[in-house]
Amino acid sequence: MTPDEPGLDLDLLAASLRADSTDVSTFVESLAAKLEDAVPGRVRVQRRREGMFGPKKVRTVAVDLDDRRFELVSEGPGVQTRCAKLSGGIVLKNEDFPTDAWLARLGEALATEAQRNETTRKALERLLIQ
Repeated sequence: MTPDEPGLDLDLLAASLRADSTDVSTFVESLAAKLEDAVPGRVRVQRRREGMFGPKKVRTVAVDLDDRRFELVSEGPGVQTRCAKLSGGIVLKNEDFPTDAWLARLGEALATEAQRNETTRKALERLLIQ
């Protein structure tokens, strides 16, 4: 980003990531899709089929940004969110966070990444416009 370009609004980004949080299943599916679009090489989404013929649903979302891994695990009616400190791809420390705090930290990390990467910035701008 150049100095003349507007920065990403972290509050708007967090609100966009949180937009579907009233329905946990919809929230997790939406978040996974948004992150896959915004940072495709750094997101791993694990899906699992419910029942023999049911639709595949997101089970975990993991995003690696710099030396942090942001992980969301969907279990039944709720989610668990945590951040891990990485070194050389190895997890040094895991810390659980409330979902809102996790989303705020993820938003900050994505905004930092967007400052360094034009493709990520454009993807995040699309995410905010939706």
